[in-house]
Amino acid sequence: MTAVLEQSASIAAEHPDQPEVRELIAELNAHLLSFYLPEACHHMTVAELSEPNIVFFVARERGKAVGCGALRVLSAEEGEVKRMYVAPGQQGRGLGRLILTAIEARARDMALATLLLETGDQQAAALSLYRSAGFAVRGPYLDYPDDGVSIFMEKRLSN
Repeated sequence: MTAVLEQSASIAAEHPDQPEVRELIAELNAHLLSFYLPEACHHMTVAELSEPNIVFFVARERGKAVGCGALRVLSAEEGEVKRMYVAPGQQGRGLGRLILTAIEARARDMALATLLLETGDQQAAALSLYRSAGFAVRGPYLDYPDDGVSIFMEKRLSN
């Protein structure tokens, strides 16, 4: 199925300020708020996702935006995986892995040594994806609170 998916889906860096991408981000925000209190959600606005240190990726199936993810460059050494989401009707087909692979490839192209991420304890599919992609649990970073629902992970990209 992955071969078929790879032929019909595309992942590309795009500007997040597009109507259908804004809708996707709104779906992601609503999805997260169905599990967590607002203070536990680390949303980013379209304006924040448009900043120069962000590479925003959109997954398209037959031209329609069905998933997204972003690489936020934190320093010359570190990047952060942000805003990973695949629309419910498209989940389970490998799109999340393709988005994460695109983020990691861009991070490697930028010679980043480490990718960090924060996800929630109710995101079983995301946790499974990140673990299978080589991410390991770590402590909090930046100004994220250790709130009991956040899970922090990292992956070393350099040997």
